[in-house]
Amino acid sequence: MSEKPELTGSSGSAGSSGRAEESGDKFQNPVAGFGVTFKAMFKKRLTEQYPETPKVTAPRFHGRHQLNRHPDGLEKCVGCELCAWACPADAIYVEGADNTEEERYSPGERYGRVYQINYARCILCGLCIEACPTRALTMTNEFELANTTRESLIYTKDELLAGLQEGMVDSPHAIYPGMDEQDYYRGVVTEAAAGTVRQTAVSKGEGDKPDEDPIESTRAADATRHDKGVDA
Repeated sequence: MSEKPELTGSSGSAGSSGRAEESGDKFQNPVAGFGVTFKAMFKKRLTEQYPETPKVTAPRFHGRHQLNRHPDGLEKCVGCELCAWACPADAIYVEGADNTEEERYSPGERYGRVYQINYARCILCGLCIEACPTRALTMTNEFELANTTRESLIYTKDELLAGLQEGMVDSPHAIYPGMDEQDYYRGVVTEAAAGTVRQTAVSKGEGDKPDEDPIESTRAADATRHDKGVDA
C-alpha cells in the first residue's frame, strides 16, 4: 500500500494568511470608499448660476453649426454633400444645384440649394466640419439648442447661414468682375464689387408670385404662431 504524503505546514499558513488578507480587505474597502465622501464634504461647493449667469465655453467649443460666406456675400457651400456622408448620426441632409449667371449663390459651379441639420440626432462630434473642403461649415459656441418640438430642432439653410457683414451683398449676385473660383479661395476677393446688386431668386419663387393680400398674409402668420405655441 502506498503511503500518504506528509502534510507540511506551508499550505496551512498560506490559507490562514489569505483569509487574513480577505478579512482585512472587507474592513479597508468600505473605509476607503467613505474616505472619498468625507474628503468631498469639506471641499468648496461649485454652483453654476445658469441661466442667470451664461456659461462661458472654450474657444473651440463644438456648438451649433454655421454656413459661412465669402467676403462679398456669396456662399462657401458648394453642395458636395461630403458633410452628410461623414456624419455618423445621419443628421445632415444636403441637396446641391447648379449656379447660373442670372442666379448665382456661390463662386463655383454648384451650391447647396437645401441644407438641413437635425439636432435631435446630431452628436456635435465635428466630423462634418473636418470633411468640408471649402470651410463652408464651422461650429459656433452656441449650445442652447433645446426646444419643445422635433420639427423645431431641424435647422434649415436660412437658420444656419451666417449673417451679412460690412462689404457684403446677400446672395444670389454676380461674381466679382475679373475673378474666378480660385481667387475666392486664395483670399483675393475681400468685399463685394461696387454696384453689386442682389439677383432675383427665381428658384425660391421670387418674381413669379403676385403680391399677396395683406389680410391673408396676416392671418397665415397668426396661424403659424398659434401652431408653434407663440403668443402674438
